[in-house]
Amino acid sequence: MPTLNTLRKLRMRPVMAIWKRSLARLLDYYETNRGSLISFFPKLFLFFTLLNMSCYWLALLTAYPEEAFGDERIHYFMLQFPVGILGALFDSLSFFITVWIAKRALKTTSLASYIAHLSVDIVIAIVATWWVLFVFSFSGWLISFIQQSPESLTNRAEVYESRVIAAVKDPVNKDSLKNIYFGVVVGISAMLPTFTHLFLSVRAIGIYLRKYAQRWRLG
Repeated sequence: MPTLNTLRKLRMRPVMAIWKRSLARLLDYYETNRGSLISFFPKLFLFFTLLNMSCYWLALLTAYPEEAFGDERIHYFMLQFPVGILGALFDSLSFFITVWIAKRALKTTSLASYIAHLSVDIVIAIVATWWVLFVFSFSGWLISFIQQSPESLTNRAEVYESRVIAAVKDPVNKDSLKNIYFGVVVGISAMLPTFTHLFLSVRAIGIYLRKYAQRWRLG
């Protein structure tokens, strides 16, 4: 990974240079504090498991409280475990992909190439949407066996796919809005890399504008 001194020598747009330095510091912090992969991965997996379970409950209690406390409450309680674990599996693997992409992005010299590298995280977030559909379909199917009321995995998948199609066709419908909200909240963990890049980019713009304003006042 290039050092901060190397980044300073590159002739890039000021905002991009600040953005890169911030990303480099973040990666330096990660590399310095990660430790061995054997000890780090279980911690990362546990973090994402708890995060996914927390997001699941936040989405359920705010969008469908009647389900959380209704006749199917045992089903939804048990559902959190496969949802959390399978979600953490995707998030943990995508985390390392994100780190690898970020390292490659720091080696680029053009703004377009830099943004193109980081935009891969958006693709990961989109893939995560379909992973969430699979997770809920599979988890619901699995729980149905535990509750001794087996269902078809195909039927389960069709239920969630129909909700997605309905949300695309009529996104302002009350049920569609609930489903969209639920999906966004449950998928927060997959959007963390994108949020991080957005934060660093906005921060870079802010730093540049402050420096520019100071030079303008002094001039």
